[in-house]
Amino acid sequence: MSGKEFFTARTLAEVRAGFRPAHRTPVERVPLSEALHRVPAAEIGAPAALPGFARSTVDGFAVRASDTYGASDGLPSYLDLLGAVSMGAAPTVTVRAGGCVTMPTGGVIPEGADAVVMVEYTAETMPGTIEVTRPVAPGGGIVRADEDVVAGGVLAPAGRPLRAPDLGFLAAAGVTSVAVHRRPRVSIVSTGDEVVPPETAELSAGQVRDATASALAGLVADAGGEPVIAGIVPDEPGALKERLSEILPGSDLVIVSAGSSVGARDETAGAVAALGEVWCHGIAIKPGKPTLLAECSGIPVIGLPGNPLSALVVFGQVGIPLLWRISGCESPPPQPGTRARLSRDLASAAGRLDVVQVVVREGVAEPIFGPSALLSVLTRADGYVIVPEPATGLDAGTEVEVVLYR
Repeated sequence: MSGKEFFTARTLAEVRAGFRPAHRTPVERVPLSEALHRVPAAEIGAPAALPGFARSTVDGFAVRASDTYGASDGLPSYLDLLGAVSMGAAPTVTVRAGGCVTMPTGGVIPEGADAVVMVEYTAETMPGTIEVTRPVAPGGGIVRADEDVVAGGVLAPAGRPLRAPDLGFLAAAGVTSVAVHRRPRVSIVSTGDEVVPPETAELSAGQVRDATASALAGLVADAGGEPVIAGIVPDEPGALKERLSEILPGSDLVIVSAGSSVGARDETAGAVAALGEVWCHGIAIKPGKPTLLAECSGIPVIGLPGNPLSALVVFGQVGIPLLWRISGCESPPPQPGTRARLSRDLASAAGRLDVVQVVVREGVAEPIFGPSALLSVLTRADGYVIVPEPATGLDAGTEVEVVLYR
């Protein structure tokens, strides 16, 4: 790949829209207890209507709504107390005209009733007689038998990660296991003669411990993937190609932390090109321009810059959405965010998207700057601000959206 090709960088929007590998993880069935954040492979339907019976949403009295029309403090309606409904049991009483039945929240609506008047608008003026001081419309204070979901209705759509309320909805419907995409297996390869394992006690001159692989593994796990640290490959011709050949068959995504030198980038591009097709080599983003995207044997490969800050920033923008797509989710869950005002001007080059780390205090976003080799820039940040491609910068005081780290 020539230098000209490298510097013809794609925009982030082009990457997200155009690099869409077809690979998806296989489907497996898991119990509900293991389904949080997993992506259903198909729409999950309700075997029966929920809640399955008409129930009260308030404490009060089941009535015929027409018996309360015109009721007020000055001219209440008087109803005969016919009995009571117990929680978890079918009613044993029917509501007739001019009568009412005591209702607990969640109780089954007895036959003949079409509304529940709240207890706050009633009083027992004498034993067996209930005074109603406010009218209730038909259906008031009641949840229909199929109001949560109709029989055959959608409990959870395909392609959206299951959240805690989804698990409750499924449990309420008696669904105790779900067919979901397997968690993507992400192999992380580090390269460079200077890179040594984190457990190395004494460093020789020029050596650095592999920090990027551990941080990438954390991002992968946080996005629902299964990270696999695939070791460190030296800067030797053919070594990276050999390692990739070994790990591709058992991977759903491969990440190569490729070092910062032009030679390291060329070695990664050459190894990947020998095994598949390079989609792009260069993204108009700062930090993280020297990023490679490819497919090898149908498996997506991301070649990241060797500098930790650059690698983590660009993986957050490109790798995590790709990871979710591989796991069957086309629209990744949004990250938390907040609005804040910039404390200072932010310069940027038109045509390049800038990801700026910030600290947020009392509604003010303070940018943090530092070399891309420094992980401390990320560890100090509360989140980041995007300066979009068309902009040439943002002025101090501009209100911006800060994407927060969890």
